[in-house]
Amino acid sequence: MLNKLKMVWKNIRRLSGDDAYEQYLQHYLQHQAEHVVLENAEPPLSREAFFKEWQDKKWKGIKRCC
Repeated sequence: MLNKLKMVWKNIRRLSGDDAYEQYLQHYLQHQAEHVVLENAEPPLSREAFFKEWQDKKWKGIKRCC
């Protein structure tokens, strides 16, 4: 029962975008960490910088249907 509740909570967080930073870090570790060792790549964004960039992408520009 507890596992089902955890799965439901995980899905709610994913649908609402609440876990976006955790997904970003996981993606960064999978795809960028190897570049950090090979090159002078940028470190991952801080939580604050990530959400500012995320909100800017979401709300800047024209957002209308017609």
